Amino acid sequence: MEKILSHISFLSRPPIKIKLSTMHIPVLLNESIEGLNIKEGGIYVDCTTNRGGHSIKIAKALKKGGTLICIDLDKVALKEAEQEISKIKNVPTLHFIHSNFRHLPSILKELGVGHVDGILADLGLSSQELDESKRGFSFRFDEPLLMTYDSNPSEDVTTAFDIVNYWSESTIADILYGFSDETYRGRIASAIVKARIEKPIKTTFELVDIIAGAVPTIYRHKKTHFATKTFQALRMAANDELGSINDLIASLPNILASNGRACIITFHSTEDRIVKQGLRANNDTLKAITKKAIIPQEKEINENPRARSAQLRIVERI
Repeated sequence: MEKILSHISFLSRPPIKIKLSTMHIPVLLNESIEGLNIKEGGIYVDCTTNRGGHSIKIAKALKKGGTLICIDLDKVALKEAEQEISKIKNVPTLHFIHSNFRHLPSILKELGVGHVDGILADLGLSSQELDESKRGFSFRFDEPLLMTYDSNPSEDVTTAFDIVNYWSESTIADILYGFSDETYRGRIASAIVKARIEKPIKTTFELVDIIAGAVPTIYRHKKTHFATKTFQALRMAANDELGSINDLIASLPNILASNGRACIITFHSTEDRIVKQGLRANNDTLKAITKKAIIPQEKEINENPRARSAQLRIVERI
């Protein structure tokens, strides 16, 4: 197995010619801020604060009389956001919460907040998480297989390492299908299980080489990197992303004030399907502001290629 992997390793990491940004560029920024219809002095939540790209705009619109609750699982990112947002003139009351947004109802309860006027959730990975986190989100760097948003996960947190080394072949195949619709899920799952018998799969490059040996040659040379779907599925499974989204959507009718709005940005069809279905299930209390999802304009895509798959859905509490 090791000889085979060594032979194909040069195929698994084709050169990437995309120039990467060192800073995360908030996607659909103006559209989401406009969609929130921010009321000066209101109470708003940024469920995925990261470095504060959207939150800074929200805070400026709220001004001193408002309240902004910033949530993120990445402590480092949240701290950076706090430093930047706190510099704003007439800054609103700020709360920075290190948590998963699925816990929003209990977070609001602890803060003594009954209802909020707006909620923003940008469900995409940030540039820093992909390029600088050293947690294995990207197949372009040789990093430990963590894929957790928390930079220092506790021992009871599921990681990508746990999934590829301990989950059954059928379960791995299921998440590759359910979370990313991977065509060669069976072959990849089988190759992972065979490889881990010889030694634990510890790094991203080890996993990429295994995937390269499992898929057909033509698949390795497609425009989209052949490991993209596997990495996406492992990340979503490790963080229970769909479960978190479901919990957030289900809580909206009870959290949003009358005429309060929620703006949710997704980056692939699986996420968008969950959001769309969840919102439709609550159409007796949540009204869609736009019939179709809002997508980035060509100018934004040219400036930030990672925005190309983004979709924004906006609902209002009836």
